Amino acid sequence: MHNKPIGAQQLDAALTMLSELLSFYDSEPVHIVCGGSALIALELVIRTTRDLDILAMWDHGMLIAPVPLPDKLCKAADEVCKALKLPDNWLNNGPSSNNGGLFQMGLPDGLEKRTFAKTYGKILTVSFIGRIDQIYFKLWASIDQGGYHIDDLLKLNPTPDEITNAARWTMEKDVSEGYRFVLIEFLEKTGFNNVIKRITQ
Repeated sequence: MHNKPIGAQQLDAALTMLSELLSFYDSEPVHIVCGGSALIALELVIRTTRDLDILAMWDHGMLIAPVPLPDKLCKAADEVCKALKLPDNWLNNGPSSNNGGLFQMGLPDGLEKRTFAKTYGKILTVSFIGRIDQIYFKLWASIDQGGYHIDDLLKLNPTPDEITNAARWTMEKDVSEGYRFVLIEFLEKTGFNNVIKRITQ
């Protein structure tokens, strides 16, 4: 298992090599939509990561669940991992790999229009989600997992309106009273008390 973290330059190099290998394997064009790694790719947050998470894939003008990932993409990703000594499973569909995944639960409305697409060679296109959608996902992950997701969320410096919209979206994904309680507690601890009234009225 490799432990080399992935920064912005390493990410660009890895995706460039990935595209070259896809061409070598005579792959069909691949267009993936990526989540948290967009923070690094778009320099919204300056840090490293251990993986590139695939939220969805484009297919004939539509977003589809990234399950299963194309065999040639997985093969090429393994080769990149070995060549650049990246963490195992550095390219994965973890966030949307099962029925409880982000894609399956429903992405924020209009997400596809807010992505930033970058082309690597003739085969690979990566659409990175924008700041607004990062706030949605980071709030969800902050409640679910905590840790660095909270740091990422606060570094995005969300406005009360943005947090309100993100909170309402997460409450659509989990309608339980338990989640509502934890969300309100989180908003209190992070200084978003003015949002609580908005989402509880």
